[in-house]
Parts: sequence; structure tokens; C-alpha cells
Amino acid sequence: MRVGIVGAGALGKRIATELDEGKVPGARATALCSRDLARAQTFAGTLSYPLAVVPLQAVPPLCDLMIEVAGAHAVDSVVRTALSAGKEVMVLSCGALLDRADLFDLARQHGTRIHIPSGAIVGLDGLIAAATGRIDAVTVTTRKPPAGLRGAPGVELAGLDLDAIREPTLVFCGSVSQGYPLFPANVNVAAAVSMAGIGPHRTILQVIADPSISRNTHDVQVDGDFGSMHFHIENVPSEDNPRTGRLTALSILAYLRQLTSPLHMGI
Repeated sequence: MRVGIVGAGALGKRIATELDEGKVPGARATALCSRDLARAQTFAGTLSYPLAVVPLQAVPPLCDLMIEVAGAHAVDSVVRTALSAGKEVMVLSCGALLDRADLFDLARQHGTRIHIPSGAIVGLDGLIAAATGRIDAVTVTTRKPPAGLRGAPGVELAGLDLDAIREPTLVFCGSVSQGYPLFPANVNVAAAVSMAGIGPHRTILQVIADPSISRNTHDVQVDGDFGSMHFHIENVPSEDNPRTGRLTALSILAYLRQLTSPLHMGI
């Protein structure tokens, strides 16, 4: 499988490096797109295998699957570019897909698919299974060190000084659809949970700034006719981006292994 990576930040470089080292048998990075092509070219020169550094429109002919790791602002253009060329696309900034039926219609039109890895959360397979029956309620509680919420519009709207927080502080409580625009770089976990379950308008999101923790923490509570389930995960933040947990990169690699393996586990 030839993989085109859109985004040459910490996550994009990690995936390219892991594929270059053969961590996913049958998959290799063949193209890299970035806003800073010169810097991306310098990075590509550190890899063992040739990696074409090209503008977005030139990525599809060089790959079988495009991976978006560029941020929410890039999702529309990346997905449209991939699908229109008949290529499959993996989206990490999945919150940008909320209420975007037009993009899913485009995938159907071109006979291809949009992939969403689990990212920084666990249990999506069980949630998807439960959603084939009746789910009554889903609540996602995200706790992050204050630094992990820096720059979020929702923090400014709440009038909070993150440097002055001394105890766990509720920053937001509402639906995922209401919360995503306020925390676009922070709540892709909640977006993925909502898409796997009962949708962004019914899934409740709580965002808490907690100076007592050093890890991005997520709790998901699901209740329905199947019973109840609870997921709890504490992610070590990436060294280069405190908004992203280390598990995110691992989930991309695991997903690629599933796509290239004769064995498929889970949903």
C-alpha cells in the first residue's frame, strides 16, 4: 500500500518515519504534502526510501491512501482531493467531518471510503456494536492539563486564565456539536465517539482543565439496552504537541496494519 501523508508536523513525521522503518509490512510512505515544502523536503532527506514532497493536488497519483494529519482547516480540501481522485482517505481531525454529509456522499459517488482511526481513545468497536441496538446516553469527559487547552476559543469565551487555575475547572458542558467549534484541536476524541454512537447532537461533552494531571484523560460512559460500558484512558501527551497523545500515532499504524493484513479484528 502506497501512503500519501498530508501534514509534516510532529504526527506526520512520526508516521513517515515509522513506515520508512518498516513498522507496517506492506505499507510505505510515498508522498508528503506540507504548507512548508522546503522544510518537508529537508525531512524527507533523512529517510531511507524516496518520499516525494509535492503540493496537495499531486498527492493522489502517488498513493493508494491519503492520511490527513494537517489539522481541521485542511480536512475539506484533503478529503475532496482524495475522493475526487478515487482514493481512500484517513482523517485524524475527525471533528471536521461532523455534519458533513456532503463528504460522505462524495465518497459514495466515487466508490471509495473515509477512514477514521481510534486516535486517542479506546472502545469504539464496542460502541459501534452497541449502536446497532439502542443507546440511551453517551457522555465524554475530557480532562487536560491547562497547557493542553491553550489557544482554544472556548477558553477565551469562558473568560478563563489558564495560568491562574489551581483546581479542576469545568470549561465546557454541552453537546459535541456545540463543543467542537470551541475546542477544534482538543475534542477529536469526542467527535469520534459521537460518530461511532448516537451522533454529535446527542453526545454530551465535558471539558475540564485540571492542573493536577500531566496526561490527557478521557472517560466515556455509555448506557443502552445492551447494558452499560465505561472507558477510561490516560494518554501521555506528545513531546511536540501537548494537545495530542502518543496513542494517536500508534492508532494510525495499527489501522494501517489492519488494512494490509489478512486478519481483521474488531468491527
